[in-house]
Amino acid sequence: MSTVRGEGKSMQTQIEEYRIKLEKFLYQKNAFTDILTQIESKTHIKRTYMALGAIGVVLLVLIVGYGAQFLCNFIGFLYPAYESFKAIESKTKDDDTQWLIYWVVFSSFMLVEFFSDIFLSWFPMYYFMKCIFLLWCMAPIGYNGSAVIFNQIIRPWVLRNESKIDRVLSEMKGKATEVVNVAHKEANEAISEAHNAVSDAAVHMAFDQYKGMPDHHSDDDDGEEKTEIPAF
Repeated sequence: MSTVRGEGKSMQTQIEEYRIKLEKFLYQKNAFTDILTQIESKTHIKRTYMALGAIGVVLLVLIVGYGAQFLCNFIGFLYPAYESFKAIESKTKDDDTQWLIYWVVFSSFMLVEFFSDIFLSWFPMYYFMKCIFLLWCMAPIGYNGSAVIFNQIIRPWVLRNESKIDRVLSEMKGKATEVVNVAHKEANEAISEAHNAVSDAAVHMAFDQYKGMPDHHSDDDDGEEKTEIPAF
């Protein structure tokens, strides 16, 4: 019984901590909270209740499925992008590493999902579970999802295959460079041929116009009066 009560108190404590963090975020001074202040003054509804209602609507959309894919990807991108911007502007490097790890995990997940989405999207509440997964990956907790997946799955696999990956990327880079050079050469040749063709056409056109012009010298010769020289 004491264990159950202890777990209950621990859960209540965590919920209370999250509530305090939510209220602290909602009462910060920024453009978003200024809008909330105006809405709160007009509707007389506390911003905490508005936030909880918005969270409920988001959960309902994710469960029902209409627009869930866009909303889930939006949640997984918007907040991390903003935090990444703040990390870039800060002087410390720990937050940079944290959000770099998140984007590595996020990109890997999106790559896997691209090939398996046709099967996974049929599972009930898939986008709801995906959103929970992304929130776990970005959550500022010790057991952060991004850190767990990166350190236990992605990092060991990349370190084992780093030389192979570098070799494949080097070959792909060389082939891409070769294709670009060939395309550039063919484009230059095509431009040169087109330029020569246009120049030849212009020369022929000018020559044809010149041949079609009347011969003024012969007309003048025909129009001159011939004077007979008297015979002596």
